[in-house]
Amino acid sequence: MNEETVLGIDIGTSATKAVLVRADGTVLAVARRQHAITMPRPGWAELNAETVWWHDVKAVCAELVPHASASLTGVCVSGIGPCVVPCDGSLRPLRPAILYGIDTRATAEADELTARLGHDAILERGGSTLSSQALGPKLLWLRRHEPEIWEAASGWYMASSFVVARLTGEYVLDHHSASQCDPLYDLEGEGWAAEWIDEVAPGIPFPRLQWPAEVVGTVSAAAAAATGLPAGTPVVCGTIDAWAEAFSAGVRQPGQAMLMYGSTMFFIQIACGAHPHRLLWTTQGIEPGTRTYAAGTATGGSLTEWIRDLVGRPNWPTLVAEAGAAPPGARGLLVLPHFAGERTPIYDPLARGVVAGLTLRHRRGDILRAAYEGIGCGIRQILELLETRPDRLVAVGGGTQATLWMQVVTDVTDVPQDVPEQTIGAAYGDALLAAIGTRLVPQETDWTRIKRVIEPDDTLREVYDGVYRNYPTLYAATSGIVRELQELSA
Repeated sequence: MNEETVLGIDIGTSATKAVLVRADGTVLAVARRQHAITMPRPGWAELNAETVWWHDVKAVCAELVPHASASLTGVCVSGIGPCVVPCDGSLRPLRPAILYGIDTRATAEADELTARLGHDAILERGGSTLSSQALGPKLLWLRRHEPEIWEAASGWYMASSFVVARLTGEYVLDHHSASQCDPLYDLEGEGWAAEWIDEVAPGIPFPRLQWPAEVVGTVSAAAAAATGLPAGTPVVCGTIDAWAEAFSAGVRQPGQAMLMYGSTMFFIQIACGAHPHRLLWTTQGIEPGTRTYAAGTATGGSLTEWIRDLVGRPNWPTLVAEAGAAPPGARGLLVLPHFAGERTPIYDPLARGVVAGLTLRHRRGDILRAAYEGIGCGIRQILELLETRPDRLVAVGGGTQATLWMQVVTDVTDVPQDVPEQTIGAAYGDALLAAIGTRLVPQETDWTRIKRVIEPDDTLREVYDGVYRNYPTLYAATSGIVRELQELSA
């Protein structure tokens, strides 16, 4: 049996996970380190690249490398994104990393750039309209509000590229991650949009671009001493976590899609030559020649965890059983899950959560069920934007342990979901990218095995059509009210 191994590392919103895998996809060992984002101001979400990202990577490497029974063939790192941390010439972070769309500080910059460069021009060239998800406005915010940091910066990094730089000394970013740096990447040209960079982010070097599975360097002696990785081990470019997770689940052909159940919900559909859609993110795929449609909500597991905290932190099986006992429609409750604003498809950082229909007879299980249903309605909104219904939808992420949650989403959307046997997630996809990039396995290798398929309950179609019909109506009716309430409490 081939004993060569690969290491995949993923830096998520709430944890760093790593997995050591053999060439046949067998998992030899898994490591995990929890961490927490900081929110120093309303609308800000940050993580410390030194004390969280790099600290976690060193810890998981120290735990897993001794389990490599033979030569370690390659390493790949993915991470949350698009996010940005400016660093000096010694790769020291100059401030905490500004996270992806859950950080809404650069809303004014997004509006300004849209007006300056043109909404249609940005969409056509980069594939996405500017929102809190876009990286260009975050760079402009840094340049404008923290000029001393901007002047000191020798480069900017995402989670994956920061770790790759620490491992290899290479300043590199993958094409997929770059295509989320709106409006600074040209989809058709497959490269940086130089004149827009000069306008938005002058004076700071941009990384060279590679594809996620391409080898970009090797582990340096200094990185080997810090992590325990063998010096000289090849490192591939890596990418953003959700796309690595889709890769781990075998979502690689046009029409196939992934739904990630995590702190937020994330959706990806593979396409070829995808046309930019104003309410979706159109990006480069993981593999050359592919593109993806993507969408993300601002809450998911973070909302269900908040509900658990609110009702006194009962154990999950008890609370979920109560939600399962509640009838479809949650006894007349409807939840808008916009507790942290919303990303796709409404792009409203000022949106807020709403629980409508509460009575004295409702219990905590009803509220959790209604939250599941509200999240399902948000996913249904996204699916209805697609040119074609997914011919295969694979469920991934930590939330796949919650069977009721997946069943509710399936019932609300009327789309079956495949659940893989291996649910490690993005780190497993990283391991496969490392195996492909180092030619340990052929490019077409797929390690996925499907454990079960969740089918929609057709008897609930009428109920959930009614719930969904009221979902956008409730948002429209309450959005002005919640804005006024925020102004009054400011």
